[in-house]
Amino acid sequence: MVPHREPILHPVDIADLRPTQMTVGMREVEAKRKAWRSKEGDQGGEFLGHHMIPVVLGPKDRCFVIDHHHLARALYEEAVKSVLVTIVAKLSKLEPETFWFVLDCRNWMHPYDADGGRRDHKDIPKSVKDLVDDPFRSLAGELRRIGGFAKDTTPFSEFQWADFLRRRMKRAAVEANFDEALKRAYELAKSTDADYLPGWCGPVPR
Repeated sequence: MVPHREPILHPVDIADLRPTQMTVGMREVEAKRKAWRSKEGDQGGEFLGHHMIPVVLGPKDRCFVIDHHHLARALYEEAVKSVLVTIVAKLSKLEPETFWFVLDCRNWMHPYDADGGRRDHKDIPKSVKDLVDDPFRSLAGELRRIGGFAKDTTPFSEFQWADFLRRRMKRAAVEANFDEALKRAYELAKSTDADYLPGWCGPVPR
């Protein structure tokens, strides 16, 4: 069953949004910043009206972001003060440890650091401004855009691809020459080694 999403018609300060993951791909954030700067006049308000941030209400009625972390970070960097949010679930009555356990069970959190290691939920930043860069998440995002794999509704699908690439490529190589790393990532994405990943669209052996 798809959870009911209840829009909040008053804005929420971006600085008050609480992440449920530790990293983003900063190249993707920069792309979203560039797209935002291309908006003129009423286009910005219309865009925000169609891109509400999905959140879960947690302890102390804080808004915990469960998707669109890259957009939230991009808008923060562009000095946008507030956004509209969509409430996916109201879990304010839960104790913190229970709250995070429920988020984990529902795939509403991704407590993995920039090296792909799982961390305690207490290590998740308290603000979108403190999300750190994972170059493999940037690589996975760009890989999807060039057709390396298909967009998929599986939670954190691009992080799964990032982890796949992380285990087969050196971070230094990605940071030194992103275009070359993308070519290698495309080759890996089309191999049968990746056929377990969401959105895989490589050739099927006969």
